[in-house]
Amino acid sequence: MASLVQHVAGLACPPLSGASRRPGAPMRPSALVCGTYVLSKDEKERERMRTLFDEASERCRTAPMEGITFSPEDLESAVETTDIDTDIGSLIKGTVFMTTSNGAFIDIQSKATAFLPIDEACLLDIDNIEEAGIRPGLVEQFMIIDENPNDETLILSLQSIQQDLAWERCRQLQAEDVVITGKVIGGNKGGVVALVEGLKAFVPFSQVSSKTTAEELLDKELPLKFVEVDEEQGRLVLSNRKAMADSQAQLGIGSVVLGTVESLKPYGAFIDIGGINGLLHVSQISHDRVADISTVLQPGDTLKVMILSHDRERGRVSLSTKKLEPTPGDMIRNPKLVFEKVSNAGNTFSPEYVVTDKLTCWFTMPKLG
Repeated sequence: MASLVQHVAGLACPPLSGASRRPGAPMRPSALVCGTYVLSKDEKERERMRTLFDEASERCRTAPMEGITFSPEDLESAVETTDIDTDIGSLIKGTVFMTTSNGAFIDIQSKATAFLPIDEACLLDIDNIEEAGIRPGLVEQFMIIDENPNDETLILSLQSIQQDLAWERCRQLQAEDVVITGKVIGGNKGGVVALVEGLKAFVPFSQVSSKTTAEELLDKELPLKFVEVDEEQGRLVLSNRKAMADSQAQLGIGSVVLGTVESLKPYGAFIDIGGINGLLHVSQISHDRVADISTVLQPGDTLKVMILSHDRERGRVSLSTKKLEPTPGDMIRNPKLVFEKVSNAGNTFSPEYVVTDKLTCWFTMPKLG
């Protein structure tokens, strides 16, 4: 606002109409003296900005598209032709920008909304999507698996990508015939379910080396080998017996190993020898007849046993303590004595003490001469 300058001098102002004067008071002339009003620096700047705002507001009202060459139609067309494949099964890169109790919203640089459900976040069952590492700011590649017809929201998945990679890994491990480890997470009357490479695999009881139940194996880790990998049928079958056979191959016939009694049966005792399950038949406990195994052995007992044979395909090992007796019947009379004298067991074997990765063994060789 421009400064107002007025110069008024010697102007007498008569009293206002209707005004009363105190009787006897002298009459005085009234004068209005005006000077120059100067705006401060801040006031000038505010005045300038106000003028610019008024001018811009007027342009928006009267000519909103003046000087703009990109029309709303051009913008819509550009969005429509953005090179993003949104077909079902396509892979697309996106950024997590918000998570909920049901999943996460993904920015895929498209006008379409994208959502990752919690049950598609990973191979495992989770209660919170953050358990799968899904947090705002995460940049990841997703697979489009569906579209919500109500609001055209794209449904994304990480699980599908992880499954493809897991099956490929299983095929590779089967081809290499390697031993892997699987954690038992459940079971039924036919066998147990184990997690392998994030996938649920079935291990039939016929392929479990020890005589046990699913409840006893729950949460335990088993060495396993692949028997069948069929992604199309969703079949993943493994064997604990085949895995144990690799360890058994390191043990020669006549080897003496340290074991623990796992269970007793009328026909013999099952012995754990470093993860391998072997059978000590009742006829192989002593040269003398054993009427009741429990009078000689109890679950949890530690003993030394000799390997008589092993079947790699069936994953079975036959054991003996009878052949370790210095004299017939010692296993019945004094088992401790038998184990103490195992290094001098008869004239047939001369043991050599060997420490392996999993087992402490006394490998024996025939004496010559």
